[in-house]
Amino acid sequence: MRASRALAVAATACAAVGLSAPLAAATNGPTNVTVSPTQVHQGGSLAVSAMGCGHGGTVTSNAFPKTALTVNPSGHSAATPRIYDHATPGRYNLAVRCSDSPRVVTRSFTVLRGRGAQGGLGGSMEPSSTEMAVGAALVGTAAIGGGVFISRRRRLSGGRV
Repeated sequence: MRASRALAVAATACAAVGLSAPLAAATNGPTNVTVSPTQVHQGGSLAVSAMGCGHGGTVTSNAFPKTALTVNPSGHSAATPRIYDHATPGRYNLAVRCSDSPRVVTRSFTVLRGRGAQGGLGGSMEPSSTEMAVGAALVGTAAIGGGVFISRRRRLSGGRV
């Protein structure tokens, strides 16, 4: 009788551990999922980051192709999916899934019509030495021309100002 009780207790313990293992694995998954920007133009890119995906994962949506999450040394996972050029403007969801977890976290974002502004360099570069020389020559020419104009005007008016 004692052996059967011990066997029943051991079987119950194994069943409890076996049934709780999937639940423990399901709690490991993406956390602190962020999407930036939350509004993006057709053809633009999103920055998606997540914690808890130590072995990488994927980001999926109807607005862009399936994109892999890459893991950096600090433990953050990140992806930069590019929105389809032909994506219909509107609200979309994306799903983040870690490679080692069945858990999925979703976030939403909005696709805007048209392309974003191509801002260019916008003064982030200094002028080259050629541009500086041309500018100095123009300023010098203007100064000499102004001086000649004033001196001729004085001569014509008889020295009176």
